Amino acid sequence: MRIALSLDSEKMKTMIAFKKRLEEQLEKLTTETKEVQTTLDTVNQILLEKGFKRGDIKEVPTAPTLTLKEVVLPKHETEPPKPTLTQVHTEPESVIPLKTMTDEPLALMYFDKQTIHVLPDETKNFSVNTAPFTNFLVEKVFSKMQEKDKELVRLGQLTSEKMFSYSIVREGDLIREIIIKNVDDERLKELKSSIRWTFEKMFEKMKSIL
Repeated sequence: MRIALSLDSEKMKTMIAFKKRLEEQLEKLTTETKEVQTTLDTVNQILLEKGFKRGDIKEVPTAPTLTLKEVVLPKHETEPPKPTLTQVHTEPESVIPLKTMTDEPLALMYFDKQTIHVLPDETKNFSVNTAPFTNFLVEKVFSKMQEKDKELVRLGQLTSEKMFSYSIVREGDLIREIIIKNVDDERLKELKSSIRWTFEKMFEKMKSIL
């Protein structure tokens, strides 16, 4: 019981710190948005005064707007420059909510440097004994990725430190967290899809029993 409480405490500390960074980034983006809007209004006013019609102004191509789901939190000033948005999972932190097709929350996936944390929705009480968690996600996805990397290590094409690994934090049979390390772009896509599909099928099976 003490071990479970310790894990929950550390997890809460991580999430609270992460929440604070998200709030700081959102505040910064809000301020920048206001500044850009003010500058844009000034430019529009100057163009109108010079004889341009508002319709002409709207036809000028603009850069695509950065949406919140693309936000990359900046790293500390003493660290190297942050990578591009396509590399979000390798350095900066980001969050992806996993939901059913009907928008029912299943889990929260967030990235902390080289590690992926999957936190199942605690109201669902997902169990390791509910299919297809073990027979699909663990045995056919996680284990296959691990076996492939073990072979690459054996052949000298990959170091053991870079090998795919995972661990499942449990409270009895309940899944409290899945921790995954060393994931590339291709595997990230597969993992997001496989984890979401697995929890959705588990949720459907749990509902049919009730």
